[in-house]
Amino acid sequence: MNILFVINGSAYGLDSTFNAIRLAGTLVKRDGVSVTIFLMGDGVTAAMQNQKTPDGYYKLDRMLSIVHRNSGVIECCGTCMDARGISDEMLIEGSKRSTMDSLADHTLAADKVLVF
Repeated sequence: MNILFVINGSAYGLDSTFNAIRLAGTLVKRDGVSVTIFLMGDGVTAAMQNQKTPDGYYKLDRMLSIVHRNSGVIECCGTCMDARGISDEMLIEGSKRSTMDSLADHTLAADKVLVF
């Protein structure tokens, strides 16, 4: 089963972004499940490396790395990155700049699309 997550919310301050990445990290470990995360809007900030949050607070960059380590795909809207001054070098390992054409392809290939 192919599952596409489209995440629009900011990295911190919205439970929906945290919960979407948590769910993706859980699903990607299941047999027969393929996970793709497409980060859009403020969601692209979740894939920025070297995040510094208070002790005991979740770190989305580390949570996303679980998806990557389990063969999941993490793509970031290039237009959204540019609008926020985020360069390719600022992204965590395993994530990459992407396009609406790629999102369209992932959408057509998905069995389920979850939008957060």
